Amino acid sequence: MSTDMTFENLKNTRDLGGMMTADGRRIKTGRLIRSGRLVLGSEADIARLAPMIDLVVDFRSEKEREEGPDPEMPGVENVHIPILNTSKAGVSREKETDQQVRKIAFDDPASALSRMRRVYENFIEDEYCVSQYRKFIDLILAGREKAILWHCTAGKDRAGFAATIIEELLGVDKDTIMADYLLTNERLQEETAALVEMFRSRSESWSEAAEEAARVFFSAHEEYLKGAYAKVEEHYGDFEGFIARGLGVTPEEREKLRQMYLE
Repeated sequence: MSTDMTFENLKNTRDLGGMMTADGRRIKTGRLIRSGRLVLGSEADIARLAPMIDLVVDFRSEKEREEGPDPEMPGVENVHIPILNTSKAGVSREKETDQQVRKIAFDDPASALSRMRRVYENFIEDEYCVSQYRKFIDLILAGREKAILWHCTAGKDRAGFAATIIEELLGVDKDTIMADYLLTNERLQEETAALVEMFRSRSESWSEAAEEAARVFFSAHEEYLKGAYAKVEEHYGDFEGFIARGLGVTPEEREKLRQMYLE
């Protein structure tokens, strides 16, 4: 599993360092960090985080950035690579999409699950999403002296799939990738409960189905990542094909990544 990083408020911030690859190597610590929105960080959190990193890659929409801008950290570059070119309820967290969730949450949980699975399928099928993830890979290839941190809002979907791509590139096995992905639920347990309670308090006709649907939106589900892998197989045969033909990563680039980030 990924190396533990404990912060006061940045619960889903963690280092990929220590994760084993299929050939017995490990990802170096202090180089690759995934996170949720940094605006939630306490003053102590940011003071601790800033010396660890050289670069922040923000996957959120422009509206999300306006509503919750990243804190400025001296000597840390901030690059904006929005993964989605449209707002998605349950994924991007602008105020307007939160209102959409409130309406959709009264639908059945199966419908909510289907909507979220489709988001992950779009990570594979949407040319814009794929091109944005390729930009992210280019930044990882360029490297920094300290860590590169990437984040979205919760650190679950856009940042979670970015972690999946990097872990696949470095040779981590799929069971370990899935475990790292699902660890978000443990890290965000309190935040998810608070979100569900917020929607419940604003509803005039809350139900058990509505609560389950809301939790579907705000949790990591094995079904979501499996949906992305299914689309990978449909279009590319396997993840190796997606890496080569979808993301356009050459064997030389992949070897460079492994030399840079594995020990």
